[in-house]
Amino acid sequence: MGIYIVYFAIVLLLPIYAQFKVKSTYKKYAKVRSTSGMTGAEVARLILDQNGLHDVKVVESRGFLSDHYNPMTKIVALSSDNYHNSSVAGTAVAAHEVGHAIQHQEAYSFLKFRHALVPVANISSNLSWVFVMIGIFAQLSGALLLGIVLLAAGVVFQIVTLPVEFNASSRAMNQIVSLGIIRNEEERHAKKVLSAAAMTYVAAAAVAVLELLRLVLIYTGMGRDE
Repeated sequence: MGIYIVYFAIVLLLPIYAQFKVKSTYKKYAKVRSTSGMTGAEVARLILDQNGLHDVKVVESRGFLSDHYNPMTKIVALSSDNYHNSSVAGTAVAAHEVGHAIQHQEAYSFLKFRHALVPVANISSNLSWVFVMIGIFAQLSGALLLGIVLLAAGVVFQIVTLPVEFNASSRAMNQIVSLGIIRNEEERHAKKVLSAAAMTYVAAAAVAVLELLRLVLIYTGMGRDE
């Protein structure tokens, strides 16, 4: 009983806490103006140019924290607040997305692996739970096993995402510090923003792994019953 309480606490509460942490940390440091006075768009453009990525565009995107890098179009998209405003949070987020562009330029191995997994993860995530539900409710161990295998592909994707995101944040900090975009106390604040964002990926990976393990245990028990 205690194990199930811990399981549901992690699966239900960890993602909620991670989202709360990233939003609250971002909002806090979005109010702290950076001493450089550079907007997120200017920060992104400067880092891109310094790394020879003149062909990568920086555009504004809609939505709260909708920031991302699209390797297919070579576009760094920044949410409106980060694109237009000068803040420590916006600087950190913009630099992080450019970190992905630098990874792309250098053919970073984990990024290439994650991109290769995208179509597999998309298909498996849509089909896995169909077979899992059929397997559990119809007591068909074969269907459940197929669902677990498909789900495992999504779990691998979540795990591979971790080094990609951590590396992008590391690159971001190196760039904004070496270029003098942030100074002194701002460095610690920027790290807090990036660490909070990373927690969402850690939470997603932890939940995915736990759910996979739970299904494996169900499958093992089903096999004993047969």
